[in-house]
Amino acid sequence: MDVQEVLDWADRLVLEKTGQHLDSLQRAVLEGTWEGKKYPEIAQNSKRGHDRIKQVASELWKMMSAELGKDVRQSNFRAILEKVESSKISNLGLGDDYVQIVGDINICREHCPYPQGTTATAATTPTPTSNQPEQRHNLTEAPEPEPLQNRNAELRTLNQWILTEKIRIVTIFGWPGIGKTTLARSLVEQIKHNFEYIIWRHCTSALTLTSLETNLIQFFSQNRDTQQPSLIEYIRSHRCLIILDDLQELFTSGASAGTYLPECENYGKLWQQIARFPHESCILLLSWENPTEIATLEGENRPCRSLQLRGLGEAAGEILTQKGLTDEDRWGELIQLYGGNPSWLNIIASTIEDLFNGSVDGFLSYPSFFLGDLEPRVQSYYQRLSESEQIVTQWLANQDAADISRKPADLKLSDSDFLKAVRSLRKRGLIEKVTDNGVSLFAIPDLFKAYVKHQ
Repeated sequence: MDVQEVLDWADRLVLEKTGQHLDSLQRAVLEGTWEGKKYPEIAQNSKRGHDRIKQVASELWKMMSAELGKDVRQSNFRAILEKVESSKISNLGLGDDYVQIVGDINICREHCPYPQGTTATAATTPTPTSNQPEQRHNLTEAPEPEPLQNRNAELRTLNQWILTEKIRIVTIFGWPGIGKTTLARSLVEQIKHNFEYIIWRHCTSALTLTSLETNLIQFFSQNRDTQQPSLIEYIRSHRCLIILDDLQELFTSGASAGTYLPECENYGKLWQQIARFPHESCILLLSWENPTEIATLEGENRPCRSLQLRGLGEAAGEILTQKGLTDEDRWGELIQLYGGNPSWLNIIASTIEDLFNGSVDGFLSYPSFFLGDLEPRVQSYYQRLSESEQIVTQWLANQDAADISRKPADLKLSDSDFLKAVRSLRKRGLIEKVTDNGVSLFAIPDLFKAYVKHQ
């Protein structure tokens, strides 16, 4: 057995227990422990604090102890796993109902149908019967699953909505690069066995409702002698999961959030039909901005939910570790400035690595705001705002937080247009609500504040 086999097994175990793959810090702890290194040396090599290394290690040992039925610690980690044959450990955690006996250790998943102590040497696959529904999953337009960072709470929420509450339309919205697609891909892996049909489609400005419905009906009706008269009938007759990525491509740039292109305006009627007709299917929408109809349907207490995906917070430090950045004491400022956005932090970290020799302090101390390769992305996003939204954004950029109960007198907008712009910015997730002494105030994220100020 070598360390890679152990890492592969640990990755499957952590994925099963947390919904996330091993991150680089967990790998460093496992590799270092396997090589006989102590926590201080692992911390030094990883450029992380000793206490953080101990915390990560403790969580890993607890998961392994629960899985193996042994008290796994740093001192016996390698000895315990070396008792497990490498040919068998590679299968641990695989399959839906996998049971494995390794020496005197019984490894069984929580939903395993076999009683503890029963020996089985291979994964069991249910024998198909005529009563079992056909399953057809088309994920050709979906990305490969990627490691998911610090999104366990969001995964649990989405699982609850879709599988338990039977929510019919779920929207995940947030800034570009915030991780909507990665989260949705991990979610699909967790819940795919609950659906007869799954299809993932990317939206483009050319994807009219008619073309989407035709495409989906063709997918649902393959090898069938007759077709249902409409998409709604398929959704009501079978349990389907339909993922529509990049929904914002159906919206008009330079207009209020959720304003459809002229050729896509009838999508709103589809959402209303899906929300109001009884069925157990789910439409998962991924977008930079929340569709207006979804917010309206939620207000009617219809089975629709919206999840605004926010930044990673402190967990984003893992990205900076992987990039080898220095000045850890200033990482928090960098993460806050870029909203914990994993994609944006990766891009700006490369700039820091290239131009500032990896020094976060050097980058943050630079006399003017610099976006580097990230500037075209931020600019493209900002240009999607309507003129009134840009006016409100420029006003908010010059203060920490503002009370919107009264429109500023010098703002060249009517009272109605002012509130409409604020509401639209909220649908984009571009205004954050903060409470100060019981008063609701609104602010824009630091990155956009800095961007607007430097225009």
